Amino acid sequence: MFDFANTSFSVIIVTVAYSLYFTTVVTGGSPGSDFLWGVAFSISMLITASISPILGAVADHSAGKKRFLLAFTLLCIASTSLLYFVTPGMVVAGMALLILGNIGFEAGLVFYDSFLPEITTPRSYGRVSGYGFAAGYLGSFAILLLSYPFLKGEFAVANLPSVRFSFVLSAIFFFVFSAPLFLVLHDTKKSVLRTESYLRIGIKRVRETVSHLRRYRNVANFLASFFVYIDGVNTVIVFSSIFARRTLHFSLVEILMFFVTVQSTAILGSVLFGILADHYGQKRTLTATLLLWIAVVTLAFFTEDKTTFYIVGFMAGAAIGSCQSTSRSLMSRIVPTAKRTEFFGYYSFFGKSSAILGPLVFGALSSLWNERVGVLSIGIFFIAGLLLLRRVKDEPYVEEAGAASSPGL
Repeated sequence: MFDFANTSFSVIIVTVAYSLYFTTVVTGGSPGSDFLWGVAFSISMLITASISPILGAVADHSAGKKRFLLAFTLLCIASTSLLYFVTPGMVVAGMALLILGNIGFEAGLVFYDSFLPEITTPRSYGRVSGYGFAAGYLGSFAILLLSYPFLKGEFAVANLPSVRFSFVLSAIFFFVFSAPLFLVLHDTKKSVLRTESYLRIGIKRVRETVSHLRRYRNVANFLASFFVYIDGVNTVIVFSSIFARRTLHFSLVEILMFFVTVQSTAILGSVLFGILADHYGQKRTLTATLLLWIAVVTLAFFTEDKTTFYIVGFMAGAAIGSCQSTSRSLMSRIVPTAKRTEFFGYYSFFGKSSAILGPLVFGALSSLWNERVGVLSIGIFFIAGLLLLRRVKDEPYVEEAGAASSPGL
């Protein structure tokens, strides 16, 4: 249900409605609007990346995952609701609220993702992770349909209040459907007596982990690959609707319908590739996904008509569903059991810090030249991530008594 709920923010705010509203209405469609959008998103990722490892270590020590998840979820919901008051010309306020909302969304995922090993067994990481992402894409489908009446009138002055209400609707959707997690799910680990502040404990544990990274070389290899290829994924999410609008001249209604149809392949991709990952291995499945992403970027660069872009969208939907779910399940498989949440803090750190560069590069290139040049730059991230993935061992971490290494490290 939380996956179902939180995609309302990523779809309506980051991908479809607010991204277009900001670059078209708030900034007045200025030549630097893509760059400003990229800057706001990158700042939010920089802040999230800076705090994620500490948050993960603190949650491991205090068993406070659900409390932290609630706090960041409420931050995202409140910031999203306040976007209703952002009107033409309010560039700074519009950027600030996006930054706060995205911090709440992304930082909360540190704690949410770390629940995976507690609710299933290692042999089912792939499919359960896939089910979660599939539920998320069902949520995307639902919020897009609910938002349609408020977004079908384009960005005409008379329709702007209706467009802005879609932001409030996104917040309400997130609030209602995330509630079951906080009412039902419990932290399984008992709290530990602490004599130091959470901040000091978090920093200390992070330093300890960094000083012993040689023991977790396989995890480090995966995080290096993840750092690169997930940047490409994040950039696609942030700029896909802007590319459709400006380069291929999609109307707002066409963009909505496009993303509704894309959710179908995203759902299938999450479930199908999750099952394949459990049967054939997470690394093999992830490799196939990255090859699919390279094909998506290449085809998008040459796309001239809307029909071809729909084909690109179907392929991207399957790729994004598989990429996210398989990455999470592979991470769950190879990390040390005692440091799961802390390592998911690093997982979040690498994912968020990588997203600092991609949107900036795309925004700068599209502002200087056009969106097609920006699309071409995304392919570099997928190719590099694929090459780095070859060094990763698809094996569970096993720490022997008195040893400082594990098989394959």
